[in-house]
Amino acid sequence: MPDVTKTDVKNTGAADPAGATPPMTPTAAKPEKARSLWGDAWADLRRSWIFIISSVLILVLLLITFFPGWFTSEDPILGDLAKHYLQKPKLSDVGSADWLGYDQQGRSVFARVIYGARASIAVGFGTTVVVTVLGGLVGMIAGYFGGLVDSILSRLTDVFFGIPFLLGTMVILNSFADRTTWVVIGALGFFGWTQVARVMRGAVITTKQADYVQAAKALGASTPRIMFRHILPNTLAPVIVVATISLGIYISAEATLSFLGLGLNGVSWGNDISDGGNQIRVAQWIMLYPSIMLSITVLAFIMLGEAVRNALDPKMR
Repeated sequence: MPDVTKTDVKNTGAADPAGATPPMTPTAAKPEKARSLWGDAWADLRRSWIFIISSVLILVLLLITFFPGWFTSEDPILGDLAKHYLQKPKLSDVGSADWLGYDQQGRSVFARVIYGARASIAVGFGTTVVVTVLGGLVGMIAGYFGGLVDSILSRLTDVFFGIPFLLGTMVILNSFADRTTWVVIGALGFFGWTQVARVMRGAVITTKQADYVQAAKALGASTPRIMFRHILPNTLAPVIVVATISLGIYISAEATLSFLGLGLNGVSWGNDISDGGNQIRVAQWIMLYPSIMLSITVLAFIMLGEAVRNALDPKMR
């Protein structure tokens, strides 16, 4: 019989006497874990330059809002008419009290720009929370129950939708002598919830037909559990988009009301723009720099809302 060679042993797949290892069997690749809508949205946002730029701007604005003392040591209310009456800006002294000049009462424009961010952003965030909660509840109840409840709440929404937003807010604020931050938030929120309610109602009507909602009903889940555990998490995406974009609009609305003399009784960009309008021929800087900060703030939040909308809307991808 012929001898079996080493080559024959290797070809048969047996162990090699010289210590060679047998061929490896291919391993199956691990399946990639599926991402949720929020996971896909976050992955898109991290690659969006609009989201990155707006987030950096908003972070800086939040630092100015919560820690104004980090940026200036000047008092935004007290002024010195003898020394600083309509003193022109010294743009070479970046960060100093003289940097953006002084107003007609001898107050530092730079200090007022820094401290004015607190009022405007506080009103914007507060109004957005009120509008989102109130409008979300009305829209969810109307969309889930339907029938007579939907008809009543929809007609109520139409009534508020037909009232001009700024005009209605001005009527309410005109009845208050002391217009604090909470008063302005309440007035803006009282007329601003209608859009969120409509968006939420449409999302709930679509979501409540899903199989998992019908299964929860068949298993005997209570109505509050179905609404807040199963429907609400799946209808938040369009509401978040509307709320994010509206935040910049509410900041602009607060400045408009302050410019008309019906806003906050304190340091505000709108008040400074209004004061600067009376001195625009001799001291343009009083009005210029609060206007620039207001524009940057509104633009940052609108850009953020646009980026969130593009990430959460599957049709945009």
